[in-house]
Amino acid sequence: MAVKIQLNRVRNIGIMAHIDAGKTTATERILFYSGRSHKMGEVHNGQAIMDWMEQEQERGITITSAVTTLDWNGYEIHLIDTPGHVDFTIEVERSLRILDGCIALFCAVGGVEPQSETVWHQADKYRVPRIAFINKMDRIGADFFATLQMMRDKLATHPIPVQLPLGAEENFSGVIDLIQMKTIIWDDTTLGSEWCYGEIPDNRLAEAREHRDKIIEFAAERNDAIMEKYLAGDDIPERDIRAALRTACLALEAVPVLCGSALKNKGIQPLLNAVIDFLPSPLDVPPIIGRDLKTGKEIQLRCDSSDFFSALAFKIAMDEGRKLIYIRIYSGNLEVGQEVFNAVKGEKEKIARIFKMHANKKERVASARAGEIVAVMGLKKTTTGDTLCDEDKPLLLESIEFYKPVISMAVEPKTIGEQEKLTFALEKIAEEDPTFQFRFDNDSGQTIISGMGELHLEIIADKISRDYRVPIKTGRPQVVHRETIISAIVNEGMFDREINEVRQSGHVVLKLEPLPRGEGNTFAVAIEQGKIPETFYPAIEKSFYESTLAGSLSGYPLVDIKTTLIDGSYDETSSTETGYSIATTIAVREGVEKAKPVLLEPIMEVEIVAPEDFMGDIIADLNSRKGKIGMIQNKAKTRIINAHVSLVNMFGYSTSLRSSSQGRATFTMKFLQFGRAGEIV
Repeated sequence: MAVKIQLNRVRNIGIMAHIDAGKTTATERILFYSGRSHKMGEVHNGQAIMDWMEQEQERGITITSAVTTLDWNGYEIHLIDTPGHVDFTIEVERSLRILDGCIALFCAVGGVEPQSETVWHQADKYRVPRIAFINKMDRIGADFFATLQMMRDKLATHPIPVQLPLGAEENFSGVIDLIQMKTIIWDDTTLGSEWCYGEIPDNRLAEAREHRDKIIEFAAERNDAIMEKYLAGDDIPERDIRAALRTACLALEAVPVLCGSALKNKGIQPLLNAVIDFLPSPLDVPPIIGRDLKTGKEIQLRCDSSDFFSALAFKIAMDEGRKLIYIRIYSGNLEVGQEVFNAVKGEKEKIARIFKMHANKKERVASARAGEIVAVMGLKKTTTGDTLCDEDKPLLLESIEFYKPVISMAVEPKTIGEQEKLTFALEKIAEEDPTFQFRFDNDSGQTIISGMGELHLEIIADKISRDYRVPIKTGRPQVVHRETIISAIVNEGMFDREINEVRQSGHVVLKLEPLPRGEGNTFAVAIEQGKIPETFYPAIEKSFYESTLAGSLSGYPLVDIKTTLIDGSYDETSSTETGYSIATTIAVREGVEKAKPVLLEPIMEVEIVAPEDFMGDIIADLNSRKGKIGMIQNKAKTRIINAHVSLVNMFGYSTSLRSSSQGRATFTMKFLQFGRAGEIV
């Protein structure tokens, strides 16, 4: 039986970045140099270990987050490789929710790109400490210092380079380690497995000393012992510098920055050392906050195996038809055969098997403990975001925020007899992916699937036919709309009827008014006390929110509406919850029709990176799509165009952009907000 490593020697980390920054390539090198794999998998030839899905290998992109465990210098590292494409951003979200630390990868040419910003802000939300790795230093146009400046400007963070590149572009040969004040140069004949330390060249020595002084000044400001040595002119030991940087990194005050080229096998071993030096163990992170279901009070859970059991299910995967559930254990121990309590579903379930994962390969283990990330089987009712705990200590952990689908597509089986199999496949896919939804449209008789983008729906359609063997036909993707109002209105709702020989009545007066885009729906009470007993307020509020599920124009959900209960009446002989609920529904529906309802459509934020030669054609194409062009930035011989475009006008854009730029331009698109149809903000 394997010996358990002490928790202070465990790291739960992820790799996050914009698409094509080199996350999976870096992960493959990490696996190779740590001895976890014996062959470097390459993304471009479809052999990356962590991109194990057929769809990932064919497209050369990461679609699903993959978990692995590896050893490095006596430390156990649980590593998650996350997707970079915006359509699969939920994979990043749910990974960051349970990780202790993260490596943020940046392309030395592209710098801080749109999805880099998105994942960075996701990490900010969960207060995840980060180190940065500026990759692709061997590429033409690589600029280490420009990327550092973009991190300051776009991410509002404090990057502290602990390395400098030695050479750039085709002359990139290694790095200058600013803590050891040595160069590190890798041996190409051993695929980067061997390296040597050397002296810093004379022409780079002054620059290296300047940057090292900045590190020491930063450390001295936060550590009195270092300040004393610094003022006295004494040498600062390397361990003290690392300890000070670690403290700042854990407090989110700084981001240590390294560099290299994963594809050329340079920079990976120091990156792993930096994971150990600067990123937290499960013991270093603040206690996780939970809510005790018995008392309703908040409780703090420290990473302690001797405490009661608590864990969060953060990912569901189907493994040969069976549910494989990835969990992060926050406290206590877990053993095969143990009964756990799902606090969200209120159900007891039994752990049948526990696995340590290596991409899609499973290693069975008998137990797991606080601080570990494992996969389990046997939990039939558990879904993403559920809390698992001991039944006698029921608690709820903060769940995971899911994104709403913005695009829909009709699917139907090629043969009528396959409808049941199609529904089964969709149910299984929806269990795996919380950003995917489906429904049956009674009017058209079609099944409508909804997701985060064209690629997302394309992958799902491929999974239906390939993994579940259901041949399907697909319709053109349709945009998911919303409805809202543009004027304020006061409307009365009255209901008075006998139902099942019992008189039910209710009377409310509501004020409906529009809110700014993205504010959501809110309910307020401003009625004179005593006119309606407070016990009926929850029923009125619930009825308001239920009434917003379908608008009067096309049946889309109503958003950005504030409703205030301003008047009403009460009859002690007949007023009931049912009466007030129906009166509220009448007041809202009639009020919305009077308040000038309008249709809202998804507005996307688009960023295009293109050579300057093709700017005219690209801008003309955006104008034809009724896009609103914002800022155009110059970067060497490329241009970065930012624009807001309606999603309905972006269908087929990737093909159009390829043809107008001879395949040399790229674009990313993310949801900005719902805007009034025909009006771009």
